Amino acid sequence: MSGFTRRVEHALADPVLKIAVERTAGTAEAKRAIAVTAFPDFEAARTRAAAIKDHVVANLGHYLQEFEANAEAAGATVHWARTAEEACETVVGICKRAGARSVARSKSMLGEEIGLPHALAEAGIERVETDLAEHIIQLSGERPSHIVWPAMHKTREQVSALFRARHREPHLEETIAAMAESARRHLRSAMLDADVGISGANFLIADTGSVCTVTNEGNAELSIVPPRVHIVTAGIEKVVPSLPHAIHMLRMLARSATGAALTQYTTFYTGPRRAGDRDGPEEMHIVLVDNGRTEMRESGLAEMLRCIRCGACMNHCVVFRQIGGHAYGGTYPGPMGAVLTPALDGLSANRDLVHACTMNGKCQEVCPVNIPLPTLLRGWREKSWREGLEPQTVRRALGLWAWGVRHPRLYRLGSALAVRAMRMAARAGWISRLPLAGGWTRHRDLPAPESTTFMEQYARGRRR
Repeated sequence: MSGFTRRVEHALADPVLKIAVERTAGTAEAKRAIAVTAFPDFEAARTRAAAIKDHVVANLGHYLQEFEANAEAAGATVHWARTAEEACETVVGICKRAGARSVARSKSMLGEEIGLPHALAEAGIERVETDLAEHIIQLSGERPSHIVWPAMHKTREQVSALFRARHREPHLEETIAAMAESARRHLRSAMLDADVGISGANFLIADTGSVCTVTNEGNAELSIVPPRVHIVTAGIEKVVPSLPHAIHMLRMLARSATGAALTQYTTFYTGPRRAGDRDGPEEMHIVLVDNGRTEMRESGLAEMLRCIRCGACMNHCVVFRQIGGHAYGGTYPGPMGAVLTPALDGLSANRDLVHACTMNGKCQEVCPVNIPLPTLLRGWREKSWREGLEPQTVRRALGLWAWGVRHPRLYRLGSALAVRAMRMAARAGWISRLPLAGGWTRHRDLPAPESTTFMEQYARGRRR
């Protein structure tokens, strides 16, 4: 049993997980549907968003150089990192030169991708996660399970118990407002006392050298503005040509992620504090991270670089909503994670992920930049087959099936016998146990098939 299979088994056996995921994903799905319906010509806007990202990816070197020049003209220092290790070394080095004992970190999936929390811990630098959901994750010692709602896998009741055990001044009332206030009391002093603030970037604006962050809690602003040093870690694909392009992408991001017209806090940072400014960091460092993105662009995965990390694909994914995010094992879960993780961590170690999809196409249907996720997953499956990564049992079974379909009469006879055998195994229209289908029936019942095969029904229809 592979690591992915073990994690899936564990997730499917957890009844609380399904409740927690369904609460958030179901709400997100409903709110997005309302927001998209109210958006004038959403499909045209989606086409434009995809075109903006494709243009940037095709001209990535040009826009990155423009961003670097304008960011440095505004007083920021730009660093380049080819790998996750180089990125972490750069960030830790900046923190050490600043004499930092503690850092306040605003949520960033790129930071998770490069292993920044672990690198800071190894360097002896205290890290405080200021996003409410990331705060929950840090207190519980877990990894994020979603890119927008990292603590999606936890119920309100579980969070309440965690805060009561770990907060200095826990909430007295069992309400969300009281729990949020408890977290605010716990985090506020840590944010204000931090020596360094670390953030990600939703977008990098090439023609101004600005960095855009999007939050619903204002924690990015409190993590970045008071400390002496601000460090940004961002993937190189986050650059857009200009502010109007960023505004268009923001309209797509918010509606797809949370169903809102705009998030509560959308902030643009252009360089460190200047003369006359009342606040802001004294230094601003921007670490631009490749970590396989250039290789993705050159190896047929350029469309994946459109991704704006909204999470809509996983909110609508029937597989994700059954197993949650941790089962995927990587930084990025869901359909987008099934494409990204093999690119970042290798296909041989993540072959199972590319098969964790029903190919129903819902993920592409809701993607605000129209990423052909099913097509990209099929590409990984084909590569896995060509490179001999599929188990011999699978290869033999498919070989047997291929031989069968080349002999139509034999195939129809086998199908007819299989359908009738399955009907005999059914009770009240459902099959709870079936040979060779234990992976399905262990956690759910299989619907009984029709009494005859499709070909038999088709032939009967033609005779009429």
